[in-house]
Amino acid sequence: MENKGRYYKNIVLIITSWLLIVTISTCLGANNTEDYNSNNNKEGVIVTIRGATSIAKTDDNFICATLDWWPSTKCDYGHCPWSNSSILNLDLDNKILHKALKAFNNIRLRIGGSLQDQVFYNVGTTEGQCRDFSKSSEGLFGFDNGCLRMERWDKLAKLFNETGAKITFGLNALVGRVKIKGDDLFVGDWNSQNAQDFIQYNLLKGYNIDSYELGNELCGSGISARVEANQYAKDMIRIKQVMNGLFPDPKTRPKVLGPGGFYDEEWFNIFLQESGPYVVDGLTHHIYNLGAGVDKELINRVQDPYYLSQIAQTYKDVAKAVDRFGPWSQAWVGESGGAYNSGGKDVSDTFADGFWYLDQLGMTSTFNHKVFCRQALIGGNYALLNTTTFIPNPDYYGALLWDRLMGNNVLATTHNGSPYLRAYSHCSKTQSGVSVMLINMSNSTTFTVSLMNDFNFFSDPSMSTKDVEMQQREEYHLTPKDGNIQSQVVLLNGKSLRVNQSFDIPELKPKFVNTISPITVMPQSFVFATITNFHAPVCVKS
Repeated sequence: MENKGRYYKNIVLIITSWLLIVTISTCLGANNTEDYNSNNNKEGVIVTIRGATSIAKTDDNFICATLDWWPSTKCDYGHCPWSNSSILNLDLDNKILHKALKAFNNIRLRIGGSLQDQVFYNVGTTEGQCRDFSKSSEGLFGFDNGCLRMERWDKLAKLFNETGAKITFGLNALVGRVKIKGDDLFVGDWNSQNAQDFIQYNLLKGYNIDSYELGNELCGSGISARVEANQYAKDMIRIKQVMNGLFPDPKTRPKVLGPGGFYDEEWFNIFLQESGPYVVDGLTHHIYNLGAGVDKELINRVQDPYYLSQIAQTYKDVAKAVDRFGPWSQAWVGESGGAYNSGGKDVSDTFADGFWYLDQLGMTSTFNHKVFCRQALIGGNYALLNTTTFIPNPDYYGALLWDRLMGNNVLATTHNGSPYLRAYSHCSKTQSGVSVMLINMSNSTTFTVSLMNDFNFFSDPSMSTKDVEMQQREEYHLTPKDGNIQSQVVLLNGKSLRVNQSFDIPELKPKFVNTISPITVMPQSFVFATITNFHAPVCVKS
């Protein structure tokens, strides 16, 4: 039975903390030289976290980034942001690249992209017929077919092994098909031989590929090419047969994913029904909800909570399709760069993009999506790493904090404040308690946030008031340098995050704050916080 005396002491303590929200004003980093914007409105907010049960679960490798096939000659709007950042020409010996990948807990890398369905693997029957991508008006996306040499693949596999990356590989799904004249439709059965030779090569070499995805953006109306849902389902059954034959042990068998394109309700439903039970392990879809990278409204859209919320219906619909037609499967965001056509210059690679990116991570997890793949690790304007220097862009650090702090169990989270405050919570990754992510999209309001659970108290009611008062939480405040949200430099608790002369990724050190005090979320900032004594039964680790 709960100790009622201690319970009521805690209630008094909670009421006191609520009053502190009104009477105490605090500023993040008040003693830091890089602090900014101290003149703003303040709003007290109660964030309620329901910790009795989880509402969804993410994969251990929820954080994912893509490596693309684009050659250096890929250009958009007069800019060519893909120089030496392709699967085929990326500098695999770069020290920052190695350390940036190792900093994660086995980051997932998705190998694929627009040119995926024009890539042949130089192994088996195609050995000796290898050529590089070149521009062509006859090919998809303005390029003709390219090739992956096994010498290059061996080097990539070495990088993945040394950094602990978990690999999802996108296969060419157009081999053997015929294009209908005057249409983007490709018909006929998929020829699986080249893919099978490649998969067998990986098996013989001992390369641990977590999953294979069939095709890129061929579903629905397609992007440059499309395949009908019933035909694609037939081909998915074929790739599953290949996997079952090469990997008789289900424990070591790579997962099969698809369709890797934009959600189309009718197409997706037919595909899941026609492919049948236990064929599709992951239902992958793509998200580019911010519009074109050149759109001048991009900088405003990333901070508009009403605009960002529109995509929630797609996440809900995909999760519903899985529940209804493929409960053996899982929903994944297989590719998302926010703004299409290589992202937005001076937006997608800056602090501002975090309003969109971190919000998408939180939103997709609440709709039971297991993985979120960011386009791209490197290349384009939306890369986590600078394409030229490999120095991490601001979103890299947001992804890294999520990976380290946010666990698998997703908790229902609501608040009574402005829509410009986003709040998400999960069980903590490595310890009991909860981790929360708070996003302040307002440019003028500071939110002082108090956390409550659904029982209207904060800590375990068996704890004494003195114990509660002595507890501290970890806080990680991310802000842009000089208050400029289009800066490529991000501050953690007021200090710039920079790679040092040894190319080390900087330590992400928290500041420690008493748990009974509210969390201060400055305008245009992000906060991660871990609270080990927060009363959430589903988050208790033995």
